[in-house]
Amino acid sequence: MTGVPKGTGGPYRAAAGHGSGPHSDTLVRAVLGPTNTGKTHLAIERLLSHSSGIIGFPLRLLARENYDRMVAQKGAHAVALITGEEKIIPPKARWFSCTVEAMPLDRRVEFVAVDEIQLCADPDRGHIFTDRLLHARGMSETMFLGADTIRNLIRRLVPGIEIEHRPRLSQLTHAGACKLTRLPPRSAIVAFSAGEVYAIAELLRRRRGGCAIVMGQLSPRTRNAQVALYQEKEVDYLVATDAIGMGLNMDVNHVAFASLSKFDGTRIRPLTAGEIAQVAGRAGRGLRDGTFGTTGTCPPLSEELAEAVEEHRFDPLTRLAWRNSDLDFSSPDRLLSSLNRASPRPELVAGHEASDMLALSALAASTEIRPLVHSRAATRLLWESCQIPDFRKLGDDSHIRLCGRIFTHLIQDGRIPAAWMDNQITHFFQTTGTIDSLMQRLAGIRVCSYIAARPGWIANAEHWQARTREAEDRLSDVLHEQLTARFVDRRATTLIRRLDEGGHDNLLSAVTAQGNVVVEGHEVGRIAGLDLIAGEHTDAEDGRLLMRAARRAVRSEIPRRVAALVQDDDQQFAFSVDGSHILWQDMPIARMQPGSDMLSPRPQVLDNPLLDNAQRERIRNRLQTWLGQVVREHLAPLFAVQAAVASTPELRGIIHRLMEGAGVAPLHRGERLGHDMIHRLRRLGVRVGHYSLFMPAILKERPMQLRGWLVAISLNMPCPPLPAMGRITLPPDALPPAFMDRIGWLDAGPVRIRLDIAEKFILELARMTRRAPIPLPPHLASRLGIRREMLPAVMKGLNMRVYHPRPMAANRYGPPAPVMIRFLPENENGGREKAVRTVPPRNHRQPATATRSRRADSPFAALATLLNRS
Repeated sequence: MTGVPKGTGGPYRAAAGHGSGPHSDTLVRAVLGPTNTGKTHLAIERLLSHSSGIIGFPLRLLARENYDRMVAQKGAHAVALITGEEKIIPPKARWFSCTVEAMPLDRRVEFVAVDEIQLCADPDRGHIFTDRLLHARGMSETMFLGADTIRNLIRRLVPGIEIEHRPRLSQLTHAGACKLTRLPPRSAIVAFSAGEVYAIAELLRRRRGGCAIVMGQLSPRTRNAQVALYQEKEVDYLVATDAIGMGLNMDVNHVAFASLSKFDGTRIRPLTAGEIAQVAGRAGRGLRDGTFGTTGTCPPLSEELAEAVEEHRFDPLTRLAWRNSDLDFSSPDRLLSSLNRASPRPELVAGHEASDMLALSALAASTEIRPLVHSRAATRLLWESCQIPDFRKLGDDSHIRLCGRIFTHLIQDGRIPAAWMDNQITHFFQTTGTIDSLMQRLAGIRVCSYIAARPGWIANAEHWQARTREAEDRLSDVLHEQLTARFVDRRATTLIRRLDEGGHDNLLSAVTAQGNVVVEGHEVGRIAGLDLIAGEHTDAEDGRLLMRAARRAVRSEIPRRVAALVQDDDQQFAFSVDGSHILWQDMPIARMQPGSDMLSPRPQVLDNPLLDNAQRERIRNRLQTWLGQVVREHLAPLFAVQAAVASTPELRGIIHRLMEGAGVAPLHRGERLGHDMIHRLRRLGVRVGHYSLFMPAILKERPMQLRGWLVAISLNMPCPPLPAMGRITLPPDALPPAFMDRIGWLDAGPVRIRLDIAEKFILELARMTRRAPIPLPPHLASRLGIRREMLPAVMKGLNMRVYHPRPMAANRYGPPAPVMIRFLPENENGGREKAVRTVPPRNHRQPATATRSRRADSPFAALATLLNRS
C-alpha cells in the first residue's frame, strides 16, 4: 500500500539532501551501478551498524529473504518483517525489512534505505518509489540503491546527495543464440508469459530432465522451494519470467532470452536495454563471470544492444512517475482531486492509473457507498479499503466489489465479520486442481492475508493471520509439488548429468521382459525387433551416449532375440506395406533385393551395430527359408505345373518361360503353338493367348499382391499400389510402363487392359472376324469401361484392322455405314497376314443373275454399298 503519513513532521518528511531542522546533518547518498555489485550487501551492513533502521525492497520475497539474513545476525526479537500480507513485529524490534509500499512512515529510525530506486520510472508502482526518494529519510543516514540510469534525475531532485558508483564484480559477455536443448547446465531461460514458461519447461523435462520455475504469480514459499531445487542442483535449468531480475541471487552461469518483448499491462512492447541488462545480470554472481544470449524462436540481439548490455551503457531516465501524497480527506471528491493534483516539476509525470484510484473512483460514484462516507475518518477508511492489492487480477469489477464490501463492513460493523472471513479462506483453501487454479487460490489467500494484517480491521487478528499463513503455506507446498511433478524428472536429470560428465561406461543398465531398456533405474528407451530405440527425452548426442551406456544390457539381450527370431513360427514374419522390407515383431529387419530370377529374391539384413556377422548370416538364412516358402505357397499353381512337366521335354521350355515371368510370359512375334500343345497346356491350367501365355490362377488377388512385390523387387523399384481386382482398364500412365508390362496389363493404345480380359476379347473378335470384317460392336465400350469414342483407337492397340466408312455419295440414301473391324494376326516376320477377300473386286463382272436392278431406297442397296466399300 502507499500509506498515509501521520502528520507532517518526522524524518520521512525532511527536506531533500542533508535535510533541515533537527536532522539537517543527515547523510543522503545513492549507491548506483549494474547488477552484481554488492549494493544490497552494503546496505544491510550499514543498516545493522546503526541502532535502528528500515530498508524497503521491491518484492515481498526479497523482504523475507533479507529478514532471514538479519535475524541470523541480530536475533528474531530485534528484527521485524512488514509486507502487505505479513507482519512480524516483535515489541522491541529495531531493524525492519519491508516492501517499499509497507515501509512504516511514522517511525523515527537512524538509517533508511530503498532498493531498486530506478523503479521510480515504473508507470504502475513508480509513484511510491518516487515518494520515498523525495521524502523518506533516516535521522543519521539515508541510502538509495539502483541503476545508473537514474543518476541525473537524483542529482536534480535531491540536491547535495552523494552518489557512489560501484562496478560489477564480474564480467558479463554476450554468447549469441543457442538451441534450447543445447543450453549449458546452470542456465536460466527467460520468457514473458505463463504459456511460454510452461512450454519451455515441458521441453526441458523431456529433453534435459526438467527445470525449476520462477514466476511473479508464485508465492514466496513456492518460489523459494523452486529456487532451492535449482540451487541444490536437483535440476540444471531454471525457466522464469523477468521476476528473477529483482535481487534473486542464484548460481546462474548463462541467461537465455526466449523472447525480447513483454506485455506491460496496456500493450506488448520490446524490452529496453536496461530491462535486458537487469535480467541478464543474474548470470555470473560474485567474482564468477556470466554470459547471456537468446534461444528458441527469439531473434538474436543486435550488436549495438549486446554491446550496451556488456558495457552497461543505457539511456538515462528523463521522467519519474509521481502521485501527490499530501491528500485531502475532507470528502471523496476532494480526495480524488488531491490524488490527481498536477506535478510540481516537469521531471515528475503521472503514471498509469493504479487499481486503488480506479476502485476509489468507482466506489465514490456508487449510490450504495457514497451515503456511508460522511466524515474525514470515513473518507480515509474508504481510501484504505481501496488500497487492498488486486493480487488476483481477474480483469473484471470483482476487486472493486470486494473493496466496497470491506468498507461497508468496517463503516457499519466496525469490524469484518468472522463468518465472512472464514468463508473466504475456506473457499480458497482447496488443494486440488491445476497449477493455474492453485495460483489463483494463492492470490485469493494473499488478499485475505492483507486484510488480516490490517490493524483494527478484524477481531482476533492473530488467529486469522495464522489461518491465512497456514492456508498459504499448504497451497504453496502443493503448488511446488505439482510444478515439480510436471516439470522435473529427477532420475532423468541425474542420468543426463552423468552422461554429460562422461560417466556413461559405469552406468548400470538392463532390459526388462517387456523390452524396455533401463539405465540407472531410468527408462531410456526400448528394444523393438532388433533395434534400440532411444526415448523422447534425449537428443541425437544423448542418444549416442545412451547407446553406449546401455550396450552391456543390449549385448546380452540381442543373442537371445536372434535365437528367438530363428526359431520363431513363419506367422511371425510379414512383408511391409510396399513389400520392400521383411518385418519381425512389426519392425523391419531386412530389405528385399533382386535375386537370380523373379521368384528368388534375397533378403538383406538391415545395418545394425548390435549384430555381428554370424548373427546376420543366421537371420538371413532364416528369412531366405521363409521367403521361399511364402513364394511357393502363394504361387502354388505355378510350381505345380513346373513339377508336372518335369519329365516332358517339349513342355519344359514353355513352362520355364512362364516361371521366369511368375505366371505370365509374352509370346514371340508371330509365334504359334500347335493345337495339341495348346490343348495340353490348357489341361495344366495355362492359357495360350495371341500375345502371351498366362495362368488365370496366378492373376487372382492373393498371388497378384505377391507378384506385384516380386516384379517391383526385380526392377529394383518401390512397389506402387496395385489396382483393385475389379478394374479392367487403366490409364497408360497409372503405373510405370515396365511394371505394367510384367505385372500383366496389356498396352492397348490409350488404355492398358488387364491381360486375361484383353486375351478374352481378342479371342472373341478373332472368331467373329475370321471370314470378314464386322461392324464395331457398340457394347465393347461398356464391357471395357471406356468411352465409346475411344474404341477405334483401343482396337488398333489390340492389333485390329479398323475400317472407317467412306462418305456417302450425294445420290445415295440409307443409314450411315458403321466402323468395321477385323483381327489380323502377325506372321513370323512381324507383318500382318493378308486378308482373304470374300467380296469380289468392284470391277469384276457379276453373273447376269446377280445384276438385277435394285431400287435406290431398298435396304439391299445399302448392303451393296457396304460390300463395295469393303
